[in-house]
Amino acid sequence: MELIMKKNRYFPLSLIAAAMLAGCSTLPPQNTALDEARSVYSSARTNPQVVNLAPLELQKAGETLSKADAALSKGDSDVTVNQLAYLTKQQVAVAQETAKRKAAEAAVVSASAQRDQVRLAARTAEAEAARRQAAMSQTEVDEARRQAAIAQQTAEQQAAALAAASSQAQRDEAQIAARQAELEAARQQALSAQQTAEQKAAALEAARAQAERDQALIAQQEQQLRELDAKQTDRGMVITLGDVLFSINKAQLSPGGVRNVQKLADFLNQYPQRKVLIEGHTDSTGSLSINQPLSERRADAVRTALVDRGISGDRIETRGYAEAYPVASNNTAAGRQLNRRVEIILSDDSGNIVPR
Repeated sequence: MELIMKKNRYFPLSLIAAAMLAGCSTLPPQNTALDEARSVYSSARTNPQVVNLAPLELQKAGETLSKADAALSKGDSDVTVNQLAYLTKQQVAVAQETAKRKAAEAAVVSASAQRDQVRLAARTAEAEAARRQAAMSQTEVDEARRQAAIAQQTAEQQAAALAAASSQAQRDEAQIAARQAELEAARQQALSAQQTAEQKAAALEAARAQAERDQALIAQQEQQLRELDAKQTDRGMVITLGDVLFSINKAQLSPGGVRNVQKLADFLNQYPQRKVLIEGHTDSTGSLSINQPLSERRADAVRTALVDRGISGDRIETRGYAEAYPVASNNTAAGRQLNRRVEIILSDDSGNIVPR
């Protein structure tokens, strides 16, 4: 038993020595609660009563203090370090209360033995007094009775002291039970705090990963829109199919127009929440009776091409505006060519398109 107590006594010392050697290379971080826990633990280690009567409890306090030092060195959160420091102080308090209880129990045992000896001495004195009573004078009898009364009073006083010591031991046991309950509550609180911290860390990591995915998706969208030569306007992103992408005065897409529509279909298939509004436009040459149907047929031709490539028709709306919305002057050939076009307006992610 003495060998085990010595091992237990030296185990926290080895932990503290290792911690001191590790701290020589770098300046350790500071924590007020942990400093207080170290001070309380060091004070308990210098108390022979605690070291001899509560070695296991003191060893647990030393192990928890080592965990707190390790948590601080690893850069764990203040919540974790503070909880471990608090746990250390509670374990030291348990060790101190345990030592007090065991000392009180030893005092009770000693007092019981003394009480028995006093009672035996009193009975022996009474027997001796009875034996001598016949030969004693009345004065001697009175003196013997007085001595017996003193002995009886002493015995009663010691019995009262024994009862007080027993009552104190019971109070000490109740205090130890209360401290142990506080210790368990602190342990549960520390566990809950650790779980909360781990959940928050996981949520942050998930948010970071989602942000990276969102950034990658945005970059991909921007690249695809650049390939479609989409322009940002007040109505949103607009893709323009020029006159050269249709047969002259016809609504059939040229090979170049088909390639552009294929890129648009790939984009819409990848982002099914998007919708499109297709608008056909002409220059001012020719009559409205010719230009209006031509603008509508060209818009419908793009719609048909998209539907053929897997785009649902309820995501596509078409309009023919003939010469109503020129983007350049119709007085020059270059301007008229710019006006002969099909514009495709992309919706936002909620499927909304700003009307004209």
